[in-house]
Amino acid sequence: MTKRIIATLLTLPLALSAAYAQETSGLPAVTVSGFGTLALTQTNSDAAQFVRPNQAAGAAKTARTGVDSNFGVQANSTLNSWLSATVQGLVRKDGEDDFGGELAWAFLKGKVNDNLSIRVGRMGLPVFLISDYRNVGYANTMLRPPAEVYAQVPLNSFDGIDATWQQSFGDTSVSAQLAFGRTHNPIATSTATVHVDGTSLVALNLVAEHGPLTLRFGRADGKLTVDDSPSLNTLLAGLRATGAGYKLATLSPLADELELKKKKASFTSVGLTLDWNNIVVQSEYAKRKTDSYVNDTNSWYAMAGYRIGKFLPYYNHSETKSAGHVANTVPAACPAGYPVACTPTLRALSAGVDTLSTPANQSTDTIGVRWDFAPSLALKAQIDRVRPKDGAGLLVKPQPGFTGPVTVGAIALDFVF
Repeated sequence: MTKRIIATLLTLPLALSAAYAQETSGLPAVTVSGFGTLALTQTNSDAAQFVRPNQAAGAAKTARTGVDSNFGVQANSTLNSWLSATVQGLVRKDGEDDFGGELAWAFLKGKVNDNLSIRVGRMGLPVFLISDYRNVGYANTMLRPPAEVYAQVPLNSFDGIDATWQQSFGDTSVSAQLAFGRTHNPIATSTATVHVDGTSLVALNLVAEHGPLTLRFGRADGKLTVDDSPSLNTLLAGLRATGAGYKLATLSPLADELELKKKKASFTSVGLTLDWNNIVVQSEYAKRKTDSYVNDTNSWYAMAGYRIGKFLPYYNHSETKSAGHVANTVPAACPAGYPVACTPTLRALSAGVDTLSTPANQSTDTIGVRWDFAPSLALKAQIDRVRPKDGAGLLVKPQPGFTGPVTVGAIALDFVF
């Protein structure tokens, strides 16, 4: 999609709002809101690039606008006393090396009663503490969500149905969301952008709010498929062909284990936020599990800040660690009597398996400050010290011999309207 078409799509709700505002139209009114971030991001190294989750390329010594910048427009319309409609368009870098437009939300919401509502259409996948507003920089303390946790599920939205029940118990408000559906998302890999199909998705999102404290528990299950990865398909074909050609029985089962076709996956997370007097705290812990080459992970972060007038300095530490991956069962050499070419072939296949299942272990220490200098405007400055482990971590396009760490600096202007 060209940038001109994207801009047209995002300004369409504004035109509709003006049209609907005419009293003579007799059509439901449309309210339009929006958000965005204008940012510059730079690192101290050209040996690897810093990205947000699911970006194909990012920032190095040359400052880039694309890593942390975005723009979104949302239109809401109340159709009658119980039915409403919401559409949200978003422009950002996600799964590609250029700005692209996406239809982030497009759903109808029906109010069954004062406690229960049902939505049908495209909604945000509720897997994180800040899933619904992670792209709205102004709504978040930090300049960006910690990648160590938020890179674990690079799926943003789903098409389906959800139901949300809300109830107050004294001073405590509780909500429970149950969602069913499927998703189709572009995912940036080290060699290409591929597409992940998530089917049989079931997500549970429980939230309790009591004064300044919010607690959340979430669980999502589904089946994942990737059909268009050139590197994965080449490796699987090589394992199966070599196993059949040299009668190595272990290679075909390994290919089946590595293949990402309707493989079960789950993501479980807990989180909390606290905004009490001048103290601001936010934290999440998450576990990812899959029945494929995608590594199981444990990840977490903890952020604390203290508000001083219009300034909010903060510190965050985040980590992700591999909790298990597919065992490489490619033999080091063929049995005696096989052609000489067999062993180099096995070595190449073994290297491919290792590359595919390399864990992205990483930790980051962050300091930053938020300045709410005007209504609906916030200026943020943030420095991250990123320490990859056992490879490039979550950084992309690493040069040979890269080990890190990398220092990342960014400044961003967040706005809402």
